Amino acid sequence: MSALIQVKNLCVDYITFSGKVRAVDNVSFSIEENSIFGLAGESGCGKSTIAYALMRLHRPPALISEGEILFQGEDVLHYDEESLRQFRWAQTSMVFQSAMNCLNPVKTIEYQFYDIFAAHNRVSSREESIEKAKELLRIVDIPEGRLFDYPHQFSGGMRQRVVIAMALALNPKLLIMDEPTTALDVVVQREILQKVYELKQQFGFSVLFITHDLSLMVEFCDQIGIMYSGKLVEVANAKTILKQPQHPYTHGLGNSFPTLKGELKEMIGIPGSPLDLTKYQGGCRFADRCFKCVDDCRRVEPSLAYYPEREGWVACYQPIEATVNAELVSNCEVSE
Repeated sequence: MSALIQVKNLCVDYITFSGKVRAVDNVSFSIEENSIFGLAGESGCGKSTIAYALMRLHRPPALISEGEILFQGEDVLHYDEESLRQFRWAQTSMVFQSAMNCLNPVKTIEYQFYDIFAAHNRVSSREESIEKAKELLRIVDIPEGRLFDYPHQFSGGMRQRVVIAMALALNPKLLIMDEPTTALDVVVQREILQKVYELKQQFGFSVLFITHDLSLMVEFCDQIGIMYSGKLVEVANAKTILKQPQHPYTHGLGNSFPTLKGELKEMIGIPGSPLDLTKYQGGCRFADRCFKCVDDCRRVEPSLAYYPEREGWVACYQPIEATVNAELVSNCEVSE
């Protein structure tokens, strides 16, 4: 497979009264065609900042200061306004965080579909828009008769599926999903993700899936990147991230959710607090919270190194060799 989008040395800064804060620092990854790439990490680590950067949705005080975003070989950062308008939604669409609140509460679902089609000159009449919208609702298992209802008449899960249908309206090649299931219960979460996976198989688009829930991600993604304080600290396929995490932070995330069977055990979280980027002085950003920290960790920041035997990258001077608890592995069946 060839890469649909390549992110190279991406840096995003926020200009504050205290000075420049680098929220995304030299991040590189690629998403293959018809694949799902996950970004995991705690709140504030830069996941959503990357998502917004891919579609150039940032506004001041945010600034993309360095790097490249190559979509099918063309740098999105060099697009003019017209090229960017065509790129958004037609080539890359996004299911935003708290997507249920993205729908206009005073407009029917039909009108909001028409707004998408008309903005990109995809329909010649309102009737054609209605037919296309009905087909999209059927795809996400919503009766076409609901097309003329208002958002408040739908349940949370149905509104989420409506937003996904809108994101797929122009048949994009990349779907960005930023915490798309945060406000939903676990049963609806699984239904939504299963539907997205089926649609990916049917239409052949790629997905960037962003969440802080590693246990949810390993069932859905082909490859996963772990972020901490604006940096990628580990990248590997989903099975490796689950069974053999190498970075201590990844190990902590993997052991932060309970087992579904066996004896009850006390949960042990990651000690300490996230790094304050305004006070970062160099070295490994996870050093103060890491149980494997050595002197080199505090002096020089480790860079991502490739481990061919595991087909993954990790930024750590003391990578972990042990596997995760077998009970945790048995809880998550990674999609093939």
